[in-house]
Amino acid sequence: MADYDPRLVELYDFDNPDGPDHDFYRELAAQLDAQSIIDVGCGTGLLTVTLAGPGRSVLGIDPSRRMLDYARSRPQAGRVRWLEGDASAIDIRDADYAVMTGNVAQHIDNNTWAATLANVHRALRTGGVLAFESRNPAVLAWEEWRAEPVSTRQTPLGPLQEWMEVSDLHPDGVVNLTAHNVFENTGEHVIEELALVFRDRAAIEADLVIAGFIVEAVWGGWAKTPLEQSDPIMVFQARKE
Repeated sequence: MADYDPRLVELYDFDNPDGPDHDFYRELAAQLDAQSIIDVGCGTGLLTVTLAGPGRSVLGIDPSRRMLDYARSRPQAGRVRWLEGDASAIDIRDADYAVMTGNVAQHIDNNTWAATLANVHRALRTGGVLAFESRNPAVLAWEEWRAEPVSTRQTPLGPLQEWMEVSDLHPDGVVNLTAHNVFENTGEHVIEELALVFRDRAAIEADLVIAGFIVEAVWGGWAKTPLEQSDPIMVFQARKE
């Protein structure tokens, strides 16, 4: 994969701050009394470093070198072991808890999704838990994105003009996005190509079962409310048999 532009990496935490999603994953770690944790697709490590603490072993893994370089520069980054790669590179076989946050599941293409779940399953001990979220395709988020006008906002890097080209939903559940970012102070135009996979609840549950998990819960938000068709995200909790 092409790595992220360094300016977009620098803005990632600004656009995706700590919030209720991170609270959910931290609280679940505490409930599980997890001593060994894997953050799959850890990105800049904003959540990852907060999962670390006395008596805990935390692995942050991501295929983006630039994201990991940023993560390694964080205060307390030394409490985490950072690894470049996808889930096939995980070298742990007895973790208590694994997470995939920030809709990482949607960035995993259909060709590698089953293998990713199998690799995470292999990394967990029997009874270990995987938790992650994915956007609910019933809400048709891509139609909302397509309707958004060109806009400009203030960022730590100055005014940023943004707009997005969005494809229709493909039969395989993929939506292609071309995100345009114009840094007005320099005139630089950064284009980011993304492919997001929208899987529905039934498909994800079936894939988890095939990978050897028991689906314990599917919620419609970070407050653990029952999933409704109108909920924008689906939060999954599954346990290794």
